Amino acid sequence: MTETPVGRLIIKLGIPTTISMLVTNIYNMADTYFVGTLGTSASGAVGIVFGLMAIIQAVGFMFGHGAGSIISRKLGAKDTETANLVASASFFSAIVFGALIGALGIVFSDSFLRLLGSTETILPYAKDYALWILLAAPLMTASFVLNNILRYEGKAALAMVGLTVGGGLNIVGDWLLIDVFSFGIEGAGISTAVSQAISFTILLSMFLRGKTQSKISLRFFKKGLPHLKNIIFTGFPSLTRQGLSSIATMLLNNSAGFYGDAAVAGMTIVGRICFFIFAVGLGIGQGYQPVCSFNYGAKKNSRVKKGFFFTLIVGSALLTSLAIAGLFVSDYLVGVFRDDPEVIAIGSFALKVQLCALVFQPLSICINMTLQSVGKNKAATFLSAVRSGVAFIPVIIILSKLLGLTGVQIAQPVADVLTFIVAVPFTVSFFRHLPADE
Repeated sequence: MTETPVGRLIIKLGIPTTISMLVTNIYNMADTYFVGTLGTSASGAVGIVFGLMAIIQAVGFMFGHGAGSIISRKLGAKDTETANLVASASFFSAIVFGALIGALGIVFSDSFLRLLGSTETILPYAKDYALWILLAAPLMTASFVLNNILRYEGKAALAMVGLTVGGGLNIVGDWLLIDVFSFGIEGAGISTAVSQAISFTILLSMFLRGKTQSKISLRFFKKGLPHLKNIIFTGFPSLTRQGLSSIATMLLNNSAGFYGDAAVAGMTIVGRICFFIFAVGLGIGQGYQPVCSFNYGAKKNSRVKKGFFFTLIVGSALLTSLAIAGLFVSDYLVGVFRDDPEVIAIGSFALKVQLCALVFQPLSICINMTLQSVGKNKAATFLSAVRSGVAFIPVIIILSKLLGLTGVQIAQPVADVLTFIVAVPFTVSFFRHLPADE
């Protein structure tokens, strides 16, 4: 982590992380594709439940990124004992919080799904899908913790195994339960829950079999509780980012729902396609995070700077290339998921605009990851809040009133440009004050 050339190290860690991200997004897109065969309202339900999953992910990422960042810095400083306490405290806390979300979600299902933007015609589909996601919530939150600890330890390949196996099984499960056995949208929920359970089992086995430097044990949990505040504080930018993402999805669904189920379905499909493309850049960025944390903890800040600019250049090049390619086939891409002329018309325009804005995302993501990885939590939390909150919320409210459906379609790209503008001074300030190597 402190000797291998930075570019080679980031690529080595980033490739398995990128594969993991792509597989995760492929099985999310498989849900969208197979559910799309059930009708436009069913397609809209995927977008509603995506907002629910964003809440579960928010908790998982808070504990996972919080623990991972601390563990990486502690291992860089050769403090294995604290790493064990942090890993155990975050793992068991994530299970408890996941179970709480699942229980509350099941009890208040109807109200919760309406809040997330469900129309009356979408609601029955969303309920059937969401039930299984909520039952699997404790395993999902814990899996995010295990995955991120592995990444921050530099063992991205082990994390990839758990995610890709679960993702592959989910795709097969969607096909079997929806197309073959006609379980309907409930089949997509069952498939997702089972795949999450399998991923959790594989990831946990890495720790139980001694493949990691940090250990997870109940005997470390109680001793690790004093570290919980620092874990939550360090992971709070991730909670903010993902939590606001859920709120953004809710606002998007509610705004689109005013124009019918086709608008909700179209924007849902666009969101899945764009996040799939974005996952390439995000995967490389997640390969950079452990390099950043470990070297910052080891006082090798020149490697932090090299890693940042390498990640920024590679991520920008990849996202720009994919965005240009996507512009030429936007109608086809939306049509793959739902062969409905109205859905395609709404989704195609929104997709083109969002693809154009992808080039503004790498800088804001890179500096946000950097600030969180080195423990500058207040600045990281603020930047996390910009894209899906500080910028997006007022933008979609204003533009949807001024421009109608067009305002809904262009709200996220406008928020991405504003986030880029905000990220520039944070980037300049961070590197201006970054100490020299010790």
